[in-house]
Amino acid sequence: MKKLVLATLIAAFLPAASYAATLKFPSDEPVASITIPDNWGPKETETGIDATSADSAIYLSIDVADAKTTDKVIDDAIAFLEKNGVKIDGSTQKKSEETVNGMSMSNFDWDGTDSDGGVNVGLSLLAPTADKLLVITYWGSKGTQEKHGPELAAIISSLKAAN
Repeated sequence: MKKLVLATLIAAFLPAASYAATLKFPSDEPVASITIPDNWGPKETETGIDATSADSAIYLSIDVADAKTTDKVIDDAIAFLEKNGVKIDGSTQKKSEETVNGMSMSNFDWDGTDSDGGVNVGLSLLAPTADKLLVITYWGSKGTQEKHGPELAAIISSLKAAN
């Protein structure tokens, strides 16, 4: 009984960020999985998942596309950013490549602004299967996003193709 009470007390006082669930998406036919802390409020969307850090410094979405829908998914991601007042400075584009859990990832990053000031914006593309593409949209507030670096690295490194 003492162990149960102690475990309950410990759980009650641990920060919410320590809890995270692995989400498989889309839920009807998963092509990938990712682990996102509960306090980011991860939720399934019509085309994938999205989450926002508890302090709203970072917005992250991952949408699933195929050969027919890739252009539309990318256009929708850009339209979402524009609808939310994000202005991208195209002259700042940087491109990089990396590998995440065996998947090649192409990253496109820009500086920009929103109603709160400077932001970093990114679109990343990676293929968990031969016929599916993941489009990752990142929007982070300069000056406040930096404290989430380790959390964000853990989130992205948890991204895996579904089995």
